[in-house]
Amino acid sequence: VRLATFFENLGWKVFTVPETATILLGGRVKFSELDAEQSYIFQRDLLATMHQIENTFFNQASAIKDRNVLIICDRGCMDPSAYSSVEDWQRMLRDLKFDEFDLRCSRYDQIAHLVTAADGAAKYYTLANNATRSEGIEHAMEMDKRTRSVWIGHPYMDIIDNKNTSNFDDKVNKLIQVVCDRTGIRSGDRLAKDSKKRKWLLSSVDWKNFGKFEEFDIEHFYLLSDESNIQHRFRRRTQNGRSTYTLTSREYFKESGDSIETRMTVMNRDYNTYVNMKDRSRSSILKKRRCFMYGNMYFNMDIYVDPLPPQADGKHLIFLETYTTVPKGTPLPEGAVPPFITIEREITGESQYSMYSLSKYSSKAVNKNEFAGADKYKDD
Repeated sequence: VRLATFFENLGWKVFTVPETATILLGGRVKFSELDAEQSYIFQRDLLATMHQIENTFFNQASAIKDRNVLIICDRGCMDPSAYSSVEDWQRMLRDLKFDEFDLRCSRYDQIAHLVTAADGAAKYYTLANNATRSEGIEHAMEMDKRTRSVWIGHPYMDIIDNKNTSNFDDKVNKLIQVVCDRTGIRSGDRLAKDSKKRKWLLSSVDWKNFGKFEEFDIEHFYLLSDESNIQHRFRRRTQNGRSTYTLTSREYFKESGDSIETRMTVMNRDYNTYVNMKDRSRSSILKKRRCFMYGNMYFNMDIYVDPLPPQADGKHLIFLETYTTVPKGTPLPEGAVPPFITIEREITGESQYSMYSLSKYSSKAVNKNEFAGADKYKDD
């Protein structure tokens, strides 16, 4: 409700999709009374129902032409996999003719996972606000981790934990902030923005002992722009032969030094159109991206592959990045750094390691005034 109200106050039309499991379990279904086959049928039908309910709201949103629309889904179509065996989940996908890549990577523009209060704010954990919830604290923490892990690999996943929050309002503000960031809304001082992107250059990785991850092939290229203060970047993200396409635009304001970034999902058929609009003074950026979690932190690891960008000087660069409230230059908490990596140094804010700088064909340094503040491209 808080998230919906915030965007409604900005003039958006907001739809809120109810949690399907709560609806169905409210009809007196009890898991304790179901055998294995009945449990499978329930989870399959829950997924099918969730999918159709969401489609109804998606269709309504598509029919609105005169203003922005936000659809907030309570739960998503990958969540039933956390409550099913691997075999049942694959059977479910076959029965419903659903594709896992589409459910995880293409269906939603953003995943915002609010960590259960049982993990880090146990005194606030209660069963009173949901009649169908029955998990104790330990079970709630386990299911939270399992549910969180099924979304590993989504291009825009934000984990909103209970750290550095004194009350639930702080946590809600974190949620609103990440959605504002995703939609390109400048929230000013209305929301606390504690979490910042940090980035490290890695010297080595123990590939054999890497934990669970999802890997994608990423292609980035920059587009020509008619306006000097606006930059456009196209991305193709591929896994197992399936791709998603995103157009990112950044507008810079010289007076304030601020910028607005928006992202738009585009269709496969538009790829060749954007290739023809490519900025030929810059190379394409090719890399493999591993998305993984370690503890409560979500990481992206970018491994640059051949052909390497011009400014990489022939080095196969490996970057690690995450969003954290731990300030730049401060070590992450003990146990937060994955043991299978070796960090050479932090490079947060160093513009020479941005894709924008690395992609430049010219050997000269990028002018910091280019595009009315190209130094801000350091975070791309």
